[in-house]
Amino acid sequence: MNEKEHWLARSSTIRWLWRVFALMLAAVVLWQLWTPVHGHFGIDGLFGFHAAYGFLACVGMVLFAKLLGVFLKRPEDYYDRDV
Repeated sequence: MNEKEHWLARSSTIRWLWRVFALMLAAVVLWQLWTPVHGHFGIDGLFGFHAAYGFLACVGMVLFAKLLGVFLKRPEDYYDRDV
């Protein structure tokens, strides 16, 4: 049988979702132009600070996970070996 590809697996749907999410993120950041931001530490009152901080925190977590994987990695046959 020829099964149809799931709609989330199609490349056209993935491209559309990336565009929609990028537009939503841009709209949330631009909303800060009309919403007063009262920073507590000075730098957190800058335009787009929270978006940049969240992005950099996410990048930092990914890099930390990659580094941690270097130390915790096991060979492919780790559980199949006879000890």
